[in-house]
Amino acid sequence: MEQKTTWKEKIGYGVGAVGLDLSYGLFYSFLSYYLSSVLGLKEAFLLLLTPIARIWDGINDPMMGTIVDNTKTKHGKYRPWIIIGAVCNAVVLFLLFTSFGMSGMKLYIYIGVMYILWGMTNTMADIPYWSMIPSFTSDPNDRNMVSTVARTFSGLGQGIITVLTPLILPMLSTGIKTDKGWSANGFSRWAGICAIALVMFSLICVLSTKERNISYNKTKFSFKKIFSVLKSNDQLVVFMIFAMLSNAGWYLTSGTAVYYFSDVLNNSKGQSLFQTIGAAGSVLGLLVIPILSKWLDKRRIYQISLSATILGYILMFVFGPVLKITIALDIAYIVSSTGIASMFVSQTVFLADIVDYGEYKNGERNESITFSMKGFLQKMAYTIQTIILFGGLGLVNYNEQITSATKQINETTKGAIGFIAFGAPAILVALSLIVFSTKFKLHGKLADEVHEFIVNKN
Repeated sequence: MEQKTTWKEKIGYGVGAVGLDLSYGLFYSFLSYYLSSVLGLKEAFLLLLTPIARIWDGINDPMMGTIVDNTKTKHGKYRPWIIIGAVCNAVVLFLLFTSFGMSGMKLYIYIGVMYILWGMTNTMADIPYWSMIPSFTSDPNDRNMVSTVARTFSGLGQGIITVLTPLILPMLSTGIKTDKGWSANGFSRWAGICAIALVMFSLICVLSTKERNISYNKTKFSFKKIFSVLKSNDQLVVFMIFAMLSNAGWYLTSGTAVYYFSDVLNNSKGQSLFQTIGAAGSVLGLLVIPILSKWLDKRRIYQISLSATILGYILMFVFGPVLKITIALDIAYIVSSTGIASMFVSQTVFLADIVDYGEYKNGERNESITFSMKGFLQKMAYTIQTIILFGGLGLVNYNEQITSATKQINETTKGAIGFIAFGAPAILVALSLIVFSTKFKLHGKLADEVHEFIVNKN
């Protein structure tokens, strides 16, 4: 008999995602601007730092997945790590956005260490959190709903960051400010508030949920094991490629929006309206899957989600950088954010299915190792974002312009920022759609066979 989760569990589990995405959103949406425009760090340093951090993540993420898979306590194997990871990530988040007045080489070294530590501590909480989904239930519809609720709350956490940060920073900022009214201590105070919320929401999640279908492993970490999982689970590799491309597209928009509204439009608070409208689209996106599921399978729904995202980006690029009709740009964001929200829910469901597929094909579940690939691909997507963003800004000498006496941004730089924010994402998501449509096979008859195998085994 397939067990189902209660709504109390679904909501409690979802609350945990709010805290995780406060940290996640502040890191991915505002850290770049904080480092380049507030602290004045060079683009070359950030271009070098991100790949180095990803090399370490390639070791750390699957290692953490193996540790979680081998964890066995009276409280389960996932929930203890969620709390440990949340507390550690909260401390590092605050330190990452607090420079303590440092400058020069000391500041570069300090930021480099904190940047890498943020990735490590985020992994400690993120992998066990999302790995819990298969342990709740094997029922596809219930698993769909758990993922939808979690992604809804995840979107809420992202929305809090993207909508409120431009409004709250001027209130918290004192001392030396940028021309937008933001200061280093404003970022530090806001990061501290988000850090406290991260711990509180993670605690609610742990106290509200119960692990059920738990599979304990006794394998030790080894690169051979990681490569074995990747080699034997072809659909996991395909997933990593198409998810990385689409995620990178969205990260470009979320990370470059602050530059677009602050430097191109000279209206930093306008980003709040943009993100509020996007949040409305996200709500619509979360409603799409339950509605479309009545008529379409997961594969068709995902293709529709990516197509809507591409259309939205094309409209945003036309109405924004080309025609410069800001209100039309904001409205177009509804289309792409609807597709993005639906896309993220589907990706979470796909990963849970891929765990089942791995057990069906190879006799081993490897839940946390599989879900560690989600965290790693997200960080790789951020790496793509960083290379495109800071590579582009470096080519047009952005740092020299914002540190000049006039602090004026020329038209070439404004055009580059507009393309990075809205043009490049459309290309990346289109490539993702092609890979998914041609290479992902976990649907139809194969998906039914996998589900039947898992149900009969349990």
